[in-house]
This record gives sequence, structure tokens and C-alpha cells, in this order.
Amino acid sequence: MVKEHLQFSLYEKGIFERVVLKPPMKVPGIMHNEACFLYAVAGESKVFSAVSDLKLNTEEAVVMKCGNYLNDWLATSDESTCEAIAIHFYPDVLKKLYDKELPGFFKSVAGTKPSSLEKVKSSKLLKNYINSLKFYFENPDLVNEELLKLKLKEIILLLIKTDATGSMQQLIASLFTPNEYSFKELIEANVYNNLNLDELALLHGVSLSTFKREFKKVYNESPGRYFKRRKLERAAKLLLNTNERIGEIAFNCGFSEVAHFSNSFQEQYGCSPSHFRLNFNHN
Repeated sequence: MVKEHLQFSLYEKGIFERVVLKPPMKVPGIMHNEACFLYAVAGESKVFSAVSDLKLNTEEAVVMKCGNYLNDWLATSDESTCEAIAIHFYPDVLKKLYDKELPGFFKSVAGTKPSSLEKVKSSKLLKNYINSLKFYFENPDLVNEELLKLKLKEIILLLIKTDATGSMQQLIASLFTPNEYSFKELIEANVYNNLNLDELALLHGVSLSTFKREFKKVYNESPGRYFKRRKLERAAKLLLNTNERIGEIAFNCGFSEVAHFSNSFQEQYGCSPSHFRLNFNHN
């Protein structure tokens, strides 16, 4: 549930955004012609793209290229609410911002294929920048167009100048070039993630019915049956080859509830996960 939401617009596009929400909550992000910098002021989330995902902790940030995403804000004992600040990048806004001539760091970097998600290292400079934005969100009457231009240029320069490895410059240069991936790459990257079919269809950028048709064509099996079988096969291997607790195995294989995992395991293997492990060890 979203508790607070405030946005500042530049050139009729929402650029700076602050959201306070109560987790757990999954927030879709469909960005066909924009990219986004997301900073977790408070709370934890898992960010999914079509073929990758990463964990975002408090005071960490991620840059997302154009594409489809799902942000799963997690309920934790430390935080009753989650707060995030997002900065959206649009090609037409950036051209106006830089007087129609983009600087060199927006030009392509040869021979690189950065991922759709790139975590930004925490730093004092970045934290100070976020604190300055929080001040303006708390005092919106002070905000005008010139200030928004300065703050947008500031975050871009901050990302570039504090990037020792060059990975962020590579990402900035390819912000508006979508990553290419096959349908199988999407499926295999998310087999063990706790995502439903609607969410996978969103990441693939198609309707649920189109997703199901494509899945049947590629795998000759229904998505529900395929994902369930793969998750349980992995769970069986972990039960035999590790000392992980059954609850941890269930979570690591993409089950949100241990009871559902145990019932599904019983149906496929004819015994409970604990008996499966004990019988193998005994034999």
C-alpha cells in the first residue's frame, strides 16, 4: 500500500519521485523509453529484470536501463515502511537539458554489453545528494525548473565521476538501448524466483495469454507444471546434498510457503521432504 507519493516534473515528464509504502508490495515498472535511478532510503527490495535480479538494501541504489522490471519490497522486522527516491531519465528531456547536444558519456562505448541492472556503490557524496532531494520533497515550494535541471545534471555527473571501474559510464551510454534476450533465457533466469505468470509476462512485455502460448510452443508443457517440476527437482537435490533447513530450501527454490512446498513435494515424490532426506541418509 502506497502511503505517500510526491513527484516533481520537468518538461512535462515526471523526473524526481519519492514514495513511502507499506511492505510487502510488488511494484511493476514498464519503461519503454526511459531509464531510472532508484535509491532505497529505507527498506529492502529485490529488483527483477527479464533475465537478472539483485537485492537492494537500505541506502543502496540501482540504475535500470529501459525495459520492464518488478520491484518486490520486502517486509522486515526493522522497517514498518519502505521509502524510495527515483530519478527518471528520458531521451527528449536530456536533449533539452544539454541544449540538444548530449555530452560524450551518453555516446556508445564500443565492445560493451552492460546488464539491464547495475548497482551503484554507496558513498558519502551520493548520500548527501539524496539528503538534498529529501529536503526539497519536504519543502516543495522551493522547487522550480532551474533547480530541477541542476539536480538532474548533478546525479548524472555524480554517477560518472564516482565510477572507478567504468561500468556506470558503459551503462549510461546504453541507457536507452534495450537488452536482447531469448524467451528461454527469460524462463531459465526466473525458474527459482517467486514470480507468478502475470509478473513474468510483464517482464517479457507481453500479455498473459501471449506468454502462455509462447511457453507452450517452446517447452511443449504448461508453465505451471514446468516451473513446479523444476523447483521440486532442485529441492530434492538440495535435500540430499546440503544441510539447509527445509524452510530455507523451500524459499531458495521459489516457494513462498513451507506448507505449499511440503504438499507439492509429497505429491511428486510420495513422501515429505524430511522423510525424503532421512530415507536417503539411512540407505
